[in-house]
Parts: sequence; C-alpha cells; structure tokens
Amino acid sequence: MAVRAPHLYYSLRCFCLAAFSLLQADVEAGDDIPFAFEEHAGGLCEYRPLLRSYVQARAHRLGALADARIALEELAREPAAAVYGTAHGGGEDALLRTILLPLLADVAEAAGGADWRDDSFDRAYAAFEETLLGERRQYAALAPLTGLSAGTSFELAEGLSVRLAADGELAAHWPEASGLLPERFGRQVDRLLVLELERGLGQDATAPDAAAEVADAVSALRLATAAPVAAGPVLFERLDWRPLGIRPVMPIAATEPPGEPTRLDAFRARLAADLLAQLGRAEEDPELAEALDRWELSLFAEEPYRSEQLREALTALLGGADGLWAAAVRAAVLLGENGRERAQELERLRALTRGEPAGRSAAEAVRKALVETVAHGDRAALIDSLDDALLGVRPRPAGYFAAVAS
Repeated sequence: MAVRAPHLYYSLRCFCLAAFSLLQADVEAGDDIPFAFEEHAGGLCEYRPLLRSYVQARAHRLGALADARIALEELAREPAAAVYGTAHGGGEDALLRTILLPLLADVAEAAGGADWRDDSFDRAYAAFEETLLGERRQYAALAPLTGLSAGTSFELAEGLSVRLAADGELAAHWPEASGLLPERFGRQVDRLLVLELERGLGQDATAPDAAAEVADAVSALRLATAAPVAAGPVLFERLDWRPLGIRPVMPIAATEPPGEPTRLDAFRARLAADLLAQLGRAEEDPELAEALDRWELSLFAEEPYRSEQLREALTALLGGADGLWAAAVRAAVLLGENGRERAQELERLRALTRGEPAGRSAAEAVRKALVETVAHGDRAALIDSLDDALLGVRPRPAGYFAAVAS
C-alpha cells in the first residue's frame, strides 16, 4: 500500500501488534469479548461484539505499553493530529483515546477479534491516514433528542439540524451506544430524533464545542415548543465518518423535564431557529442570561422553588431595578394585542406578583415573554418601547408572531 507518513505507519503498526498480543493473552486467560444485542425493525436481531468497549476497558494497560509511548511521541509531532487532542482536553491521554485506541478497535473489528491480520491493519491505517492528512475533514456530532416528534428534518442553524435517526446508525460506529441512549429511544414516537451538528474543518482547525451548541439548541427548542425536550445524555462524535469520541451533554440539556411531548412543525422549527440565532446575545446581556437560566431551572423545580424561579426570571427579563410588578405590567403589554388581552395577561401573572404559587398559565406567560424578548434582539430598547406604549407615547411594539403572520 502507498503510505504518505512512513514514520506513523511503522510506529502505529508496532503499537497495534503489541496491543493485539495483550488482548490475545486476555482472551486466552478467559476474558470474554462482550456482545451487544440489537433489535432491528421487522424483528431481526443481531449480536455485535463490543470490541471498542473491550479495548477501552484496557486503556490504562494499553497506554503503558512501550510501543504506545513511541507512537504517542510520533503523533504529538504531527500537526494534523492536533484536532484529535484538542477535542478531548489535549495531551497524550487525548491522543491515546482519540487515535490509538480507536485505530486498534478498527483493526480488531476488521480482523473479527483479537487474532492479528496484516491486511486488517493496512485497511484501518489507510482510512485513518486519509482522514489525518486530508486537506479538509468533516466533523459531526449526534445527540439523541427526546420530547419531540417530526416527520421530516429541520435546520436550526447552519450545520445544525433535527432529523430522524437512521436505523442502526449509532450502533454502526459505536456498538456500545445501546447502553448510552435514553430509555426506549428508537421505540417511541417522541424518541426517534437526533440533533446533528456538522462542520467542515481545515487541516489545522479544531473541533467545535458540540456540547455547548447542543445545549443552546435544546434551550431554543424548549422555548419554541413548551415540550419536555432533552438531548443526550451523551453525544457521539465522528471525524470523516470515523468515531472520534463520546462525551456528555451538559446536565441541564440532558435532563428531561416533565410535560407532554409535542410535534415539531415548520412554524415552531423556524421559531426555534430564530431564537437560537439570538441566544448568543445572552452572553452580552447578564440579565437576559439570568432570566433564561432561571426559567430553564423552573422546568425541573417543585413548589415553592418553581414559582420563585419564575419570579426571578420575569424580574431579570423585564423588571430590572423597577422590580417584579413593573416586569409583570410590561409583560402584559408585550403579550396582549389589545386592552382586554393585556388585562388577561396581567391577571395570569398576579399570582407571581403576590408571592403565590404560579399556575400553568403564569408559567406559559413567562415563557412567551422570553420568546418575544429573545426574538426582539435588543432587550433594553424593547423595555423602553413598552414603557412608551404604557404612557401612550407610541404604539406597542409588534411581537414576533404578528411579524411572522404579516
């Protein structure tokens, strides 16, 4: 075979030979390679050897091999390998877990077990070298999504979409995935979707912070749908269709709030996309960030903490130094098209202003106020417009839904 990096070929081959010797010794000593039982549509069942898990369980011993140290030194001198290390915190341990162990697992899978075959290593190395030394690479991260159903795909941002999970796609790259998925994932209508993040990377580019982008997408979907949306608990990363790693999703995004699942339609998908585009502004607006955090925490809280979180969210969103009452009045103007609707919105929020437990309608009003404020983009200017509308100086600012309808 044509080899572009002979120094890597020989060092990685020596590591894999030494590692196979260790694996074979464990098998001969009675360590069985575990299998995953996977049920497919139509009643077909498949047993898949969990060779990646078998390799990962011996990571410490494999990393201590003399040939592993030599291979890691060669990889550390290769600039193109930086994307693997930076995706998992950097250092030799990252290179071990993102290059050496996955390559070893690829060779073992190609060989069908722990019996060495030269052609299995050559095929696995050729695929790895093509990825490592290519001018551009394709990064992807997949996170299981719960709480929503959809009959088609929706793009939330460039390279970030919600789509139906293909049958067996996770197990094909990560045989151990079945033990890392949400309960009943793939078997219920609201547990058939994935969030997929895709990015093209230059040779020197680093992998994106997929966990943060998935968490923002979950927040946008929760705001747009009022559904018990969650992602994870882990996301699966790949580079040029090769497994790169498995990492946890942020806890608040991975936790399933109570509620009834709903269907993601084109309108709510567009709303989620518009909200996601604006959520980055929260970093520049501490009070907006506080309101979003408090509202999201209220989804998981019991009384009286749930209502207290909603009060804090509304105050941070529209009250500021003027307090909760001013926030409630501004929210009523923001959400009501006319005087009667504004009076109804204010009545829904009275429980919060009186320190009483908030009902479902009050919680919904706070969510809608967040949606309108985030979609507006400039919270300070929005508050000024609402105050002018209260004084009759100018008309009430048009809301998101009215603007979309027009």
